[in-house]
Amino acid sequence: MSRAPGMSVRLKLTLSYAGFLVLASALLLAAVWVFLLRYVPEVIDTSDWPRRLGDPGLFVPNRSDLLRAFAPKAAAALAFLLVLGLLGGWVLAGSMLAPLTRIRSATRLAADGSLSHRIQLEGRSDEFRELADAFDTMLARLEAQVSEQQRLAANASHELRTPLAITQTLLEVARKDPSRDTAELVDRLHFVNTRAIELTEALLLLSRADRRSFTPQPVDLSLLADEATETLLPLAEGRRVGIETSGGLTPTVGSPALLQQLTTNLVHNAIVHNLPDGGTVWVSTGVHPGSVSLNVENTGEQLTPQLVSTLTEAFQRGTGRVSTDHAGVGLGLAIAKSITRAHDGELRLAARAAGGLRVTVQLPAPVR
Repeated sequence: MSRAPGMSVRLKLTLSYAGFLVLASALLLAAVWVFLLRYVPEVIDTSDWPRRLGDPGLFVPNRSDLLRAFAPKAAAALAFLLVLGLLGGWVLAGSMLAPLTRIRSATRLAADGSLSHRIQLEGRSDEFRELADAFDTMLARLEAQVSEQQRLAANASHELRTPLAITQTLLEVARKDPSRDTAELVDRLHFVNTRAIELTEALLLLSRADRRSFTPQPVDLSLLADEATETLLPLAEGRRVGIETSGGLTPTVGSPALLQQLTTNLVHNAIVHNLPDGGTVWVSTGVHPGSVSLNVENTGEQLTPQLVSTLTEAFQRGTGRVSTDHAGVGLGLAIAKSITRAHDGELRLAARAAGGLRVTVQLPAPVR
């Protein structure tokens, strides 16, 4: 933004310090003058003073004499205090604003794209240091988000390149071998194209969740859980996975579509990454003081804490890349994390001692 030039804050503070000092001094001198006037009359009758005082050469000043003696010295004192106030104010203002200089430098570095710089202001806590600490925290979060977005873009490019490369290979093979069965080619191209569409839609959903572009509405998490389990029941039956649900009315506020996607992603993930046969998924909701929760737990392979900590990153799969029709695109938990964050909630993952994963989504309860 273009702005007209103006006085610096240091100059403004200097003028304020000097002005206050001169004003306070002027008020003090005025008080002294008023005090003196109480005891010095404007006209003094001294006709009989020599006789009474015994000193014919005695001089007794009146108000005019006092004013002529007091005014020049008062003016000189005010001028001295003005110079002292300007010099002292300039030094004090510079000392007080020194932390702002460091904050300004860090801000300019951040505006130029350098997010790794930190102010790290020393000293005890005050307003400037709280501002510097808040700015450092903001820079750390921005750096983490930018790194995450760059990593997501790189991974998305890699994931999208795979189906495009497969499509190109299939088309080249078909061109070199015109006698090849086109039905098989069409089926394989349809499958690859479907996976590319799923990945694109997942990326768009992830972007929508990060932008928080929705109008909050009352939502019942228990109904969303029932709908998700009912929708995915054929998939669970096909993989011989049982689903158990529990929980009563669980009200919260948010986007029904995004929270439905969140619940569906968690249940889908629990079904797909389960035991090969005879696995179980537990879906429950609960109400707590000030919050509500959605819990999705499943049996499965033993997971290490290190692996669990990376599962919410985009394109991470707990059991590696799988080739089934319902393997997903590696964005399920990443989308769930973004949706939870967009609703000011918290998503926690923990490995089950018996194998599998426990996912807990904590969301704010509606304000009554």
